[in-house]
Amino acid sequence: MTNASKDSLFILIKSLSKSEKRQFKLYVNRLGVNANAKFLALFNLLDKLKKYDEPTILKSEIVKKQQLSNLKAHLYKQILVSLRLNPVNQDIRIQLREQLDFATILYQKGLYKQSLKILDKAKNMALENQEKNLAYEVIELEKIIESQYITRSISGRADELAIQAKELSQKNVIASKLSNLSLQLYGLMLKMGYAKSDEEITEITNYFNARLPEYQIEALDFREKLWVYKSHLWYSFLIQDFLSCYKYATKWVDMFYENPSMIYLNPVWFLKGNNYLLECLQLVKYSSYFKTALERLEATIALPEFPNNENVQSLSFIYIYNNKFNLHFMEGNFVEGAYLIEETQELLKNHQNAIDEHHVMIFYYKIACMYFGMENHKMCIKFLKKIIDNKNLTMREDLMCFARVLSLVAHYEAGMDYHLDVQLRSTYKFLIKMNDLHAVQKEMIKFLRNLGNIYPHELKGEFIKLRDRLKQYEDHRYEKRAFLYLDIISWLESNIQNRPVAEIIKEKAQRDFR
Repeated sequence: MTNASKDSLFILIKSLSKSEKRQFKLYVNRLGVNANAKFLALFNLLDKLKKYDEPTILKSEIVKKQQLSNLKAHLYKQILVSLRLNPVNQDIRIQLREQLDFATILYQKGLYKQSLKILDKAKNMALENQEKNLAYEVIELEKIIESQYITRSISGRADELAIQAKELSQKNVIASKLSNLSLQLYGLMLKMGYAKSDEEITEITNYFNARLPEYQIEALDFREKLWVYKSHLWYSFLIQDFLSCYKYATKWVDMFYENPSMIYLNPVWFLKGNNYLLECLQLVKYSSYFKTALERLEATIALPEFPNNENVQSLSFIYIYNNKFNLHFMEGNFVEGAYLIEETQELLKNHQNAIDEHHVMIFYYKIACMYFGMENHKMCIKFLKKIIDNKNLTMREDLMCFARVLSLVAHYEAGMDYHLDVQLRSTYKFLIKMNDLHAVQKEMIKFLRNLGNIYPHELKGEFIKLRDRLKQYEDHRYEKRAFLYLDIISWLESNIQNRPVAEIIKEKAQRDFR
C-alpha cells in the first residue's frame, strides 16, 4: 500500500525491472564522463538497500547532507528520461508528443517543410487513435507554420486547417463536459454515497440533467461515447438503478471488444469497464454471464499484445481477484476458493507500492468472508480486526460498518461472546457516529444486543423472527446493497436449519442460476 513516509526516489528505483535498470546504466554510461557520476553511485546504493535509510547514504560519503536533496532530484529526473527512451514505454501518446517536439525544433530552425511533413503524419496517427487533444495541438502548430511558409495552396490549406480545428474543438468540448460530469458524479458518490431516499434520487437526477451536454450519439466517436457511457453508469449507480448500470456497462465493454485496437491504447478504461460490468452482474445476480465475462477478461489480459506496465498489472490483479472472490461467494464455493487467500496476500506484497490502502482493506474483507463461509471464524476475526483497527479508512465507512457487524457475528459463532457487550456498544457508537444506520444494520444490532436475554431453547424461534424481518428488505431499493456485504439471511437460515452457511448459499445459487 502507498505510504507517504516512503521516499519517492527509492520507490521509483524499486519499481524498475531488471531490463529497466540495465537500460538506465547503459543510458548513463553513453558518455564516459558519467561512468563515475555521483547520481549513478547513489542509484547503485539505493538499489541494494531493502528500505530507505538516509544515515547509510550519508555514511557512504557519496554525497554531503546539504547536497543530497539536489542529487536525488537529479537522479529522479535521469531515471524518468531513461524510462521515456525505453521502447517498452513508447505508447502512442508518447510517440505523438515526441513527433510534436521534433516538429517544433525543425520549425524553430526555419525548416518549415520538414516540420509540416512530420506534423501531417502525427496528425493522421492522432486521429486514427482517437487522440483528439493531441491532434488539435498538431493543427495549431500547422496553422502557425502555414502562416509563415507561403505556398500557392495556402488559401485552400487555410480553410482545411480551420475546419479541422473547429471540428476537433467541438468534439473536445463535448468530451471535456462529459468527463467533468463523470468526475463530478464520482465526487458526489464519495460525498453522499448511494441515494437513500426518493428525495435524494430527485436531487441527483436534477444535478445530472443540469450538467449533461446535448449530443447525438451517432455523431460521437469512440472517446466521446466512452464518456457518455461512464456518466450514465455513475448516475445509475448513484440512484441504485442496477439494470441501467448493467446496460451502460455492457455498452462500454462491447465498444472495446468491437474496437480491439482501443483495448491496447486504453487498457485502464477497458479494465475499469469490465470491473463495472462484473459488479453490475453481481448486483442483478446474473451468475452465468458473470463467469463468462470474467473468463473473457482474463483471456484478453493474457494476450501477448496486452500492455504490461506496473499500473495495468496492479489494476488487473485488483479487478480479477476481487471478482474471483465474488464468483465464489455467489456460488457458495468457499472451500474451493480458499486458494485465493494465499495468492492474494502474496500479490498484495508484490504490488504494495501501486495499490492504495482502501483496496487492501477490501481484499482483507473478502478474505474474512471466505473464512466465514469456511466456518473458520477465528481467521475471519483476524482479518476483520485489520480493517477495524485501521484509523485511516475514512472514505469507506460502509466497509468499516459491515466489518464490525460481521465481526460480531463471527465472535458469536466462534463462541467468543464474553466480550460481545463491549463490542456491541463500540459498533453501535460507530454506526451512530457515521450517521448511516440502515434498517438491516439496526435489526442486526438489536438482535445481537438481546442475545444475552434469549434462552437456548428460544434461539431458533428468534432466528426465524429476524430472518422474516430482514426478508422484506432483500429487494428493497435502498436496503438491498447491505446483503452484498454480508449475506445475513443465509447465515440465519444455516442456524435455523443447523446446516453450513456455504451449503445454503450454494443451494440458492443453483436455484437462482441464470
